[in-house]
Amino acid sequence: MRLGIDIGKVIINGPAHPEGGDTAFFTGDTARMLRTPAMPGSFEAIARLVTLFDGRVWIVSKCGERVERRTLQWLEHHDFAGRTGIPPDHVRFCRQRPDKAIHCAELGITHFVDDTMEVHEALRGLVPHLYLFGERETPQPWLTHTPTWAHAEEAITATLAGTPAGRGR
Repeated sequence: MRLGIDIGKVIINGPAHPEGGDTAFFTGDTARMLRTPAMPGSFEAIARLVTLFDGRVWIVSKCGERVERRTLQWLEHHDFAGRTGIPPDHVRFCRQRPDKAIHCAELGITHFVDDTMEVHEALRGLVPHLYLFGERETPQPWLTHTPTWAHAEEAITATLAGTPAGRGR
């Protein structure tokens, strides 16, 4: 079992930036970008999932080179590796959303958390357990809707225990 997790709007909560919206992460200066908060409960839930997956957890994010650099700065600033147990070499980037499938195939990802339908469409049939994170879209029957990290952790943990939970939440 291996878990993959997106970053933007799944771990990094750009829309909740104290100075207004996602643009602070993308266009603000470094200090402003670093003030972008994490999603509530994300670090704690991810740390517990890292333990359940015996460290087989990767971050897979789609972004350009500049946002990749900023994301790595944010992760370091917030001590993401220390607080979650995901080492820096378990962070991967691609330039197109469907290319997350390449990383998932290479890593043997069995569970993936993302907020974007385009990614889930690309992973359908490749990754057995897909979790649509957030409140913005109606899930498909082949997705598990996880509006918060509490829901995501519960649904993922249930699959490891062999019980269906969270389907269609």
